[in-house]
Amino acid sequence: MQRVFSGIQPTGNIHIGNYLGAIRNWVEMQHQYESLFCIVDYHAITVEYEPKKLHERVLDLAATLIASGIDPNTATLFVQSSVPEHTELTWLLTCITSIGALERMTQFKDKSERQKGGVFAGLMNYPVLMAADILIYKAELVPVGDDQIQHLELTREIARRFNSLFGEILPEPQPILTRAARVMALNDPTSKMSKSIEGSYIAMDDDDDTIRKKIRRAVTDPGPQGGEMGPGVKNLFTLLEAFAESEVVEQFRADYANQSLRYSDLKHTLGEAIVEAIAPIRERRAEILAKPDQLIEILNAGAERARKLARQTMAEVRDAMGFKMPVL
Repeated sequence: MQRVFSGIQPTGNIHIGNYLGAIRNWVEMQHQYESLFCIVDYHAITVEYEPKKLHERVLDLAATLIASGIDPNTATLFVQSSVPEHTELTWLLTCITSIGALERMTQFKDKSERQKGGVFAGLMNYPVLMAADILIYKAELVPVGDDQIQHLELTREIARRFNSLFGEILPEPQPILTRAARVMALNDPTSKMSKSIEGSYIAMDDDDDTIRKKIRRAVTDPGPQGGEMGPGVKNLFTLLEAFAESEVVEQFRADYANQSLRYSDLKHTLGEAIVEAIAPIRERRAEILAKPDQLIEILNAGAERARKLARQTMAEVRDAMGFKMPVL
């Protein structure tokens, strides 16, 4: 069975864009591959963050993942900072990665422009940490969206350079292009849904009435129906396709085509479909968070399994690079 690795940051306010873009795909993948799913808390500190909330957000994300259908007995679910080999390999790979390659990363350019307190080396080195996350488990496959393809290609380049210098140890991971809906902001459908913009997202812990209210307030488009959809209506149909039955979607598409669609009906149906999908996850998540010690045990067990693999890789890497002293 091929091994897949994927990570998600504990940045708070997990929303339906995260669910559709990553989490729901993970739930399917865990039955198809040997899956390692990592809460990448070291990545979360490459930009400004709140230290007092980091642990809380790690547990919140873990609970959401499990409540959404990730089975810790099937997949290895763990926290990045529980496996110190990630940072050891990051340093070793940093020493063979050019600064020019890191400066070319578009996400570095975008994020550095938004940093009010200055840009630090961790943000530039983010892709090397991501490469280490993947390569330390010799993952063969990595699910990626459009915005991560460049980082995965750098991971492959780093693996090639390492292997050319020190021998064939780190396999080049291949991408799994995920079939994820690109969910846009409810209040500005020309921008991606974002937890940092109030009114743009539906959080995974929103109650039923809040979900319905946010959908009712979602932007639609002025102008006639029947032609090409504007961004607002297109976004609502994207969500409808993700949460409702196909025959429901087709009926609304037909109504739009013959210019008889009532947006209030579309929003009502969409709101109920999202509530039906999210409510059980929200309730299960609350049950899991009510027992934090059990949740930490689950994450620790996952970290133990992950660390066994990481140690094996690091033993090979250290030996190949000339580090012969024992690790105490």
